[in-house]
Amino acid sequence: MVEPAPTSNPTPKRRAKRRRPPPAFITESSSPNDDELEELAVHSGHQPLKLIRSREGRELSECRFHTALEFFPSRRATEIAGVTDTFYKAGITAQLALSSHLLDVGFPDRWCAAHIGYKIAQSLKYANATGLSHNCPNMGHLAMVLNPYWKWNTMSIASRGVPKDGGFTPEEIRSLLRALLMRISDVTGHAIPQKFWNDPDRWGPEIAQK
Repeated sequence: MVEPAPTSNPTPKRRAKRRRPPPAFITESSSPNDDELEELAVHSGHQPLKLIRSREGRELSECRFHTALEFFPSRRATEIAGVTDTFYKAGITAQLALSSHLLDVGFPDRWCAAHIGYKIAQSLKYANATGLSHNCPNMGHLAMVLNPYWKWNTMSIASRGVPKDGGFTPEEIRSLLRALLMRISDVTGHAIPQKFWNDPDRWGPEIAQK
């Protein structure tokens, strides 16, 4: 049984978020985590890079975050398409959301596509090395189970069989994804639209009623 995902805000309130303004000019990003980022890149066999924040990256980041919300695997989707589809959509949701963070802090989208691709666990490592700080062991485990997420689509399952699910249930997956999305929303300032807070099919009645 997987423990509930820890979150810094277990009872989120409906409040207007202070959205960080997009940078007016291209700027070089630096943080206390620069050494950790360089070490991770070298360990992963990637060329270390300087993060450059830009207005275009910020806008793409917000678009990527909202697309992640649209792929969130609802209860109804699980009932219709089955559990394996929940894992597939969870992988897409997690990767898009993590990509949103990476783009916001200055990773080039082409670099992410070339060096990270569908590797959710790798995205999570880079995100945590650049300020996300979502050090949830269960999310790390789920990222490895989903990684790479294409293995959960119907064509891959038909030819390769059903991957190991790590013991996760659809409800546990939704709980972990909610915690990840709320953390990325807090860090980037990208707001979660009210329609998602009000939808118990996606967020759960315990959250939608608050």
